[in-house]
Amino acid sequence: MPAQAAAPAPAAACPEPIPEKPSAAPITWASSLVPASWAALPGWQEDRVNDALAPLLRSCTVLRSQSTWQPACDAALALNAGDEAAVRRFFEAAFTPYAVVNPDGSREGAITGYYEPLLHGSRTPSKVYRFAVHAPPDDLLVVDLSELYPELKPMRLRGRIEGRRVVPYYSRAELGAGKGRLAGREILWTDNAVELFFLQIQGSGKVVLDSGETVRVSYADQNGHPYRSIGRLLVERGEIGLDQASMQGIKAWAARHPERASELLNQNGSYVFFRELPATDEGPPGALGVPLTAGRSLAVDPRAIPLGAPVFLSTTWPNAQTPLRRLMLAQDTGGAIRGAVRADLYWGSGEEAGVLAGRMRQQGGLFVLLPLGFPLKP
Repeated sequence: MPAQAAAPAPAAACPEPIPEKPSAAPITWASSLVPASWAALPGWQEDRVNDALAPLLRSCTVLRSQSTWQPACDAALALNAGDEAAVRRFFEAAFTPYAVVNPDGSREGAITGYYEPLLHGSRTPSKVYRFAVHAPPDDLLVVDLSELYPELKPMRLRGRIEGRRVVPYYSRAELGAGKGRLAGREILWTDNAVELFFLQIQGSGKVVLDSGETVRVSYADQNGHPYRSIGRLLVERGEIGLDQASMQGIKAWAARHPERASELLNQNGSYVFFRELPATDEGPPGALGVPLTAGRSLAVDPRAIPLGAPVFLSTTWPNAQTPLRRLMLAQDTGGAIRGAVRADLYWGSGEEAGVLAGRMRQQGGLFVLLPLGFPLKP
């Protein structure tokens, strides 16, 4: 993956998502983006911005149909990726930088990381492979109110029909108890409930089947329940220390207490449903619908940052003070990525990506690049 400086040796630990802090002020593009100068982007002249050209062109496959994006996307198509100076001039001529600000006016927030895990599974259940990866059930109702309430455009309500009422869909615990129409919606089975839980947090992953085939499963939908940090819960219960509230720490706790693992996982009512995709060499598809690029794709809150837009990230390397400043693309979202200055850096797939993502719990700032004439009203 592209890098400005050698990354420090990481340790394997994946932090759980950081919940959004409550705010009275609504988050919108207009309220979250403040015009900035190119000189305000720390390290802009040092980044290899031509490494962001390929992921930008991927964004353009979705955005180019919009009149405000078409000129920039057309110009990007004509660029030579090997000419870094020309690519930098293109960005400076075709885009206007905006600083991302929180509702309280601050310009720093949490920058975490995620990756694509590797699991083991089977097409058929057995004593070994007994934890199902599910496709969305047909009784899951998705409500879109954006036509009546445009401010709700980034939001979708999940529920189910009970008589003549729409009620919340079943929680993780209720689904585990047999509620919901999950029978027949199994895509495959895995051998570890805790690994499957963290697959749901990451949103996609590859599964090596007992047949030798490798497949990819990607986020398809969610039951609508809010995320609850089980790491934080273990800390509150006095089961682990704060420095152990990570994927690695939770897995270690579950290995020591297998009889209590199910009860712990059920404290997080959120449940993710998947779809199966071919296991290509490209990254998994993000919320924008294009493959993610390791080290250059970000998950953001679309209320604050338009999906597909270039975003200059200014933070530090995982668990270090070494600057990490590079041009990214906002190509994904996440249930725990809530807030204006809040982002999740996609590190790629495999063990190295996992340890980098695991240590990524930094503070940082974001600058969005929008094409000239872009309307900030969502």
